[in-house]
Amino acid sequence: MKKLIILIIIIAVVLGGAAWGFHKTISDSMPVPQFRLYDPGQRIVHYEKYGEFINDGEPAYKYKITDRPGLAAAVGEGIYPNTQVYKDPVYKEYNKEGRLQGDRWGFIGIDDTKLAFYKWASLTDENPGVREFYAALLLENADMTGQSIKGFHSVIVNYPKTISFTYWNTPWCPAQTCITNIAYLTRRYPFLGVKLSGADIKIENGYDLDPSNDIFYIKPGRVVACKPRELLEFQNGARLKNITKSIGKPDARLVQYDSGDWQFIVKGKPFMVKAVAYAPTKLGQSPDEGTLTDWTRSDAMYKAWVDKNRNNRRDPDEKEVGDFQLLKDMGANTLRIYDHEQNSNKEMFRKMHEKHGFMLIMGDLLGTYAVGSGVSWYRGTNYDDPIQREMLKARVRKMVEAYKDEPYVLMWMLGNETNYGVANSAKRFPRPFYKFVNEIAKMIKEIDPHHPVAVCNGDLLYLDIFSALCPDVDILGTNSYRGWHGFGFWKDVKRACNKPVIITEYGAPAYWDAHTESEAERAQAEYHIGAWSDIKYNSAGYGSGNALGGVVFEWIDEWWKAYEPSLHDTHKQWPGPVKGGWFYEEWLGLTSQGDGKSSPYLRQLRKGYFAYKTMWNPNICDKLWDLWYTIVVYLAW
Repeated sequence: MKKLIILIIIIAVVLGGAAWGFHKTISDSMPVPQFRLYDPGQRIVHYEKYGEFINDGEPAYKYKITDRPGLAAAVGEGIYPNTQVYKDPVYKEYNKEGRLQGDRWGFIGIDDTKLAFYKWASLTDENPGVREFYAALLLENADMTGQSIKGFHSVIVNYPKTISFTYWNTPWCPAQTCITNIAYLTRRYPFLGVKLSGADIKIENGYDLDPSNDIFYIKPGRVVACKPRELLEFQNGARLKNITKSIGKPDARLVQYDSGDWQFIVKGKPFMVKAVAYAPTKLGQSPDEGTLTDWTRSDAMYKAWVDKNRNNRRDPDEKEVGDFQLLKDMGANTLRIYDHEQNSNKEMFRKMHEKHGFMLIMGDLLGTYAVGSGVSWYRGTNYDDPIQREMLKARVRKMVEAYKDEPYVLMWMLGNETNYGVANSAKRFPRPFYKFVNEIAKMIKEIDPHHPVAVCNGDLLYLDIFSALCPDVDILGTNSYRGWHGFGFWKDVKRACNKPVIITEYGAPAYWDAHTESEAERAQAEYHIGAWSDIKYNSAGYGSGNALGGVVFEWIDEWWKAYEPSLHDTHKQWPGPVKGGWFYEEWLGLTSQGDGKSSPYLRQLRKGYFAYKTMWNPNICDKLWDLWYTIVVYLAW
């Protein structure tokens, strides 16, 4: 009898623990709204009940509302065509107190998400598609995720052809971003029980600087109810069986399967590029002043130490560990070399590869920043100049001949967001540039047929020209800073060209004006988690299957980025999709140099470092938690 009672108690404890864990998993995974709306509307909006989708999938697409009051009641406050915000008591109070006065852009990054939402939701002199996008984004920031999803979908349905411009004056389609944002939110919060089905926006001629020639093909899709398990993403091994294309040596090759998916195979195993831009710059050094030294000839990679308590001095228990070991512990497997002449210690590279196993993305700047073309920064590289082209070709030839037999070379990388035109002609005259890139790629393959060739683009600008003029380039690399929702362009690249993609730079600052160090680091980590998840879920066997990996920018803060190399500047440099709305380029490191007095050896590991340690190199506890979470999601509802 006692044994039976003990058994019943044990079963009750196990079941109770499981029930508690089930509840805690769900509650921890559901966002808690920061405020309540006067008119929240319905959980899911069935647009077909209130209007008609005309020419779905075609350039002449339009959503025609037939029941405006019904749709307004369904979508809720802040979403077209609902105007209840003007009746909202909170809005009336804010408006009466004058709290809604001021530049709209000054409200984007403030902590008072309620105030920011009412500012944007009540704007009448803003492009409606842009207004709706930012109102939805501010609802997301206020953890009103369900309402935010409705807002993003409203942009897709009602304003899919809206074009705005980034800080860099490149065209931006908010509706395309909304598709990415909804995918991120529904995947992150599967217990909301909704997903976006069938949405797609293709923009013909959409990769240049002139939106007037854009032709839109719009499928607004539907937000529908679903079971949480439908949002789980697993690798489909059936897509990774028959190799139809192979580039490289047997121990390191790029392959394509008959499914269209791409993947690196290194030493017989699938290889996801988990790379870091590494440059342990000593304080006071700057390329602008010609004082930046070759880090491959320094010793920070072996003598760096972790300032665990962040007191900016080395305590007895803080031993030398070295950057390479810290990177290995984090799970990194690749480093990016931007220019072979600026970082050129082959002996160090061999030692690094033998001891830590790192591969290298070996690069030549190809005239970016006027490097290698023999002209000044102010004159800039001209890709139509035959003399400059020959100088650049000779430089690349030198790189390939010097490194082609080295075991650590994974690929060749040409340029660095060269199409943005910094001290070169590629932005104004892209066709000569991309023709030259293909000419260089053909030359490389004549010298070395065993490594793939990539170009480093600035986002997707001129993707159509690249696709037409660069058949001999194997990989599209792109520096992209699109935000914590991910990149969202995998399908676009797949449509434009049959090439895999590597994100050659992405990242966010660990500084956030008027916020604590911990809050800023958490925001940086969340950015990286979202970005890496998007890369993973579009790699071989997932999603679009064309993501090869990414290069985190960057390992450690570089203090020269704001042109005062001895100061850790906190000047707002450019607005972008990060928490707070501003980039601080001297704070992009996963590690900090502290107060700088122990530069370049001191390392303060930020939350982003530990996020990657979990994502890139999970321990048994992480794996068990993922298994538990998957089970809970699969069983829910």
